[in-house]
Amino acid sequence: MKDLPILERRRIEAMILKHVFDVIVERSGREEAEAVIGETCSRSAIEQGQAMAEHLDHPPTLEDFAAILPNWTKEDALEIEPLQASAEKMDFNVTRCRYAEMYREMGLGDIGHLLSCNRDGDFCIGYNPEIELTRTQTIMKGASHCDFRYRMKKD
Repeated sequence: MKDLPILERRRIEAMILKHVFDVIVERSGREEAEAVIGETCSRSAIEQGQAMAEHLDHPPTLEDFAAILPNWTKEDALEIEPLQASAEKMDFNVTRCRYAEMYREMGLGDIGHLLSCNRDGDFCIGYNPEIELTRTQTIMKGASHCDFRYRMKKD
């Protein structure tokens, strides 16, 4: 599973989570279903961040994060416009998101942010809580691009 592209991993997860979502909606309503799926994906993202950090012999930096970014872009899953990168910040825009396209094709566009987008900041919690993501818009929610702005928190 380690060599499986993340786009394909998310597709498989979504195939299962779609049914979980539908069952929770039937039993407890949409609000509860979104909360459960959101929390589930959040926990998974934190755990994956921790697992990625364990491979390093130091707390992960933004340079380390940049080095693992190809995991998410593999097979043209994301088209990225780099803006700036340094030890303190990494800014880029995503101009095409095949994750969003895939969720829409699966009929899950309305919860795609729970399945993928919200994971981005949560991944940092597990990877290195000193890395903070700010994003004001996503393709998943209808914007022309996603604006990723990562910062190392100041002491």
